[in-house]
Amino acid sequence: MPKILLVEDNEMNRDMLSRRLERKGYAVVCALDGQQGLDQARAQAPDLILMDMSLPVLDGWEATRRLKADPALQRIPVIALTAHAMASDEQRAREAGCDDYDTKPIELPRLLSKIQALLDSRPLVT
Repeated sequence: MPKILLVEDNEMNRDMLSRRLERKGYAVVCALDGQQGLDQARAQAPDLILMDMSLPVLDGWEATRRLKADPALQRIPVIALTAHAMASDEQRAREAGCDDYDTKPIELPRLLSKIQALLDSRPLVT
């Protein structure tokens, strides 16, 4: 069962998305801010991270930059989740190191497709 780290400060969004992902067969670990996200990534070794970009303590942009700068974490795919839907926001997310980008409100079939594509593209660890 693939493990997803959901970094989301909004309780309603976090609860709704984590329940929906669990129903689809994913194990979900949550973090409430970017620093907790980094700590959980180190402790939990998730298969994928869903990163809200507007977070307290450490925003998603900086948390992703730090994840991708850490050799132990940089191979974990990160999908940016943001209410900002302009093309420049997607470019900014990718420049921070995000592997993909999705907008809020979440359209679950679209997000699941992106999650599966990134999980399928991971190199096999031997």
